[in-house]
Parts: sequence; C-alpha cells; structure tokens
Amino acid sequence: MAKRIYLAGTCDTKFAELDYVRTRLKATGAAPVLVDLSTSGIAGADADISARDIAAHHPDGAEAVFTGDRGSAVAVMAIAFARFAASRDDLAGLIGLGGSGGTALITPAMRALDVGVPKLMVSTVASGNVAPYVGPADVTMMYSVTDVAGLNRISRRVLANAAGAIAGMAQVEVTEDAPRPALGLTMFGVTTTCVNQTVERLEAAYDCLVFHATGTGGQAMEKLVDSGLVEGVIDTTTTEICDLLFGGVFPATEDRLGAIARTQVPYVGSVGALDMVNFGAPDTVPERFADRLFYEHNPQVTLMRTTVDENAEMGRWLGQRLNACAGQVRFLLPEGGVSALDAPRAAFHDDAARAALFQALEDTVKQTDARRLIRLPHHINDPEFADAAVAAYRDISTGGQ
Repeated sequence: MAKRIYLAGTCDTKFAELDYVRTRLKATGAAPVLVDLSTSGIAGADADISARDIAAHHPDGAEAVFTGDRGSAVAVMAIAFARFAASRDDLAGLIGLGGSGGTALITPAMRALDVGVPKLMVSTVASGNVAPYVGPADVTMMYSVTDVAGLNRISRRVLANAAGAIAGMAQVEVTEDAPRPALGLTMFGVTTTCVNQTVERLEAAYDCLVFHATGTGGQAMEKLVDSGLVEGVIDTTTTEICDLLFGGVFPATEDRLGAIARTQVPYVGSVGALDMVNFGAPDTVPERFADRLFYEHNPQVTLMRTTVDENAEMGRWLGQRLNACAGQVRFLLPEGGVSALDAPRAAFHDDAARAALFQALEDTVKQTDARRLIRLPHHINDPEFADAAVAAYRDISTGGQ
C-alpha cells in the first residue's frame, strides 16, 4: 500500500491553513490525506476523512465527542484520533496545525505512533514548555510565529517550510547492514562509569541505546520496548523512581517497568542513583526539605540524599513492579554503593539507607527461577559490577539456560 502523509487539524476553524499545507505537500509529490478533527459538530469543508469518521474510533462512539462542551470534546476526540492514527498502515508521516487546543488534540496521536515515524506539530505554543505535548516521543515542534488564524506573509512561509519538512522526513530511509539486536540501557552522571563499561563489553554484539534517566529518558526507552524496537534492557539506573515518589524534577511515571511486564523482554536491572532526589537550583528546593543532606551537582541541579525510610519505600515500590514482570529478570544489588556519591568518603555514602533498600526489595520480590535478586560485593561503578551485569544479560537473553 502506498504511504501517505496525514495532515490533521480542525477544518471548521483552520481550513484555509490546512488546505494551503495540503497544496504545498502535493507540490512536493507527496500524497496528503486531510483529517478533520473539528469538535463543533459542523461538517468540515473538503476533508478526506471527516470528524465524524475520526470520532467513531472512540470506544464509546462518535456521540461521546459531539457533546457541545468544547473542553471535554477535545479530550475525547484526542483519544479517538490517537486510536485512528495507530490503526493506519499507510501513514508515512503526520503533520498537525493548531493553537493550544489543537496541539493538545493532535499530539497524543503523534505520541501513539512508533518512534521513527515522522511527526511535526506547527503550534502557537511550540516556543514554551513542550514536554506535555512531546513526552517520550520524537515529535518535532515548529513555532507558528503568528497565530494559526489566517494566511499572511509570515504564516505562508512557516507553513510552506513545515510542508517541505514533513515531506522530506517521510522520504528518508535508514537501513543498517547486518543489524545487531537493540539493547536499552539507562544512565545518569553518577552511573556513567558503569554504563560505559557495560556498553564496551556488549557493543560488538548489540546496538546499545543509552537513555538519560531524566524522567522522559525512562519513558522513551519503555516506549521503544512496547514498540518492539528494543529487544532487551539493562536498566542500571532506576533513579527516576526517587523523583516520582518524593517530588523531584525528573520523575518516572507509575508505569515504570510496565513495558517490561507487558513484553517480557530480557531484563537486567539495578538500583543506580536511588540515593538521590533531583531538584533545580538551590532556591527551588521545597521548604519542607530544609534540614536534609544536599549536594550541588551544578548551579542548576541540586541533589538530595534519600533517607532510610525513603529507601525502604522505594524498595517496596520497585519490588511490586518487579513482581509484575513474568519474563526473565535479574536485579542486581551493589553492596559497595549505588552511585558515584554513595562510596566511602563520598557525600551520600550511607550503609543504613542502602541496607534498608536491599532489605525491602528482598522482603517484597517474589523470587523464582526466572525472577532473581543478586547481591554483589561491588560498587555499581566497579568493573566487576559491569562484568556481572553483562553475564546476567547474556544468560537470560539465551533463554535463561
């Protein structure tokens, strides 16, 4: 089936701009499909796929969208469009136009598409905080400069550039001779030594994809796992759980390890950087933490040492998530320290906190032949720890034999 570029927006308010982009796409030789996402109930002009057709993809049917309340209608239509987009096997790229409402309506569908499928959102909010719209996906945001409210000398140029960009992206093909299996790894500055050593030992056999554990890093890795683009994981650095549970700025979601459970890919994990909660500059740290132990990583990043009680809570939370993983799991506990700061004479060295973490994991995890906790008498950045992680992964990736 020929691949086509899908062009999405609300035809009841943005038809002139959408039609202009459609014309520019045709000029490149692309085959555009105009999708109407209007929630007003007014039939859009000359769309290839009507708003009612899109709304019918909602689990509760089209009538769940056309309620007369714009706020709820946008949220419901976003669900319907995401389901529609994920169902298409002829989609070579997706481009959307809109303001804040249109951006919230279109980008969930972009996030639902596999990484690598071109996604471009022309938006009035693209110069601000785009994290809620992009999430862990490879969505390209283009600032519209003027409002998406008519054609003028500025909007024509921006929209023409956008059409050319998505057409170009859709034509790109990337191939790799004798592709190696993809392996996801998580890293933070304080576990860099560990992950670099692990990659050195595996890169000849695996395409090693390293993700920075900044909240979206873990989400991005797990999105690739769900998409079938990563065949195994060495999750050395689970630090995003600290920020999820204790209010840091790089949090995981409640679905951390969810992709591992759903796909049962081979998984080696550890407790890297569970000794720290991340905040911004010192003056951004909440007042309730005034009496805690801090380390200034740089002027923009302040680290707070996790306590004994917090480590026990993390161990229970993480243990419950591991129990949901029915595939081959090896979870490594480095007795010598969990980060560069948790080492003898380092700022966050705390034997009691580490012991509480390990004990909570051992009390919570239901160990089986497939799911094992392994204590190691090494620091997480020791070469012996990397050796053990590699050996564990090689063992389970061949069926645990």
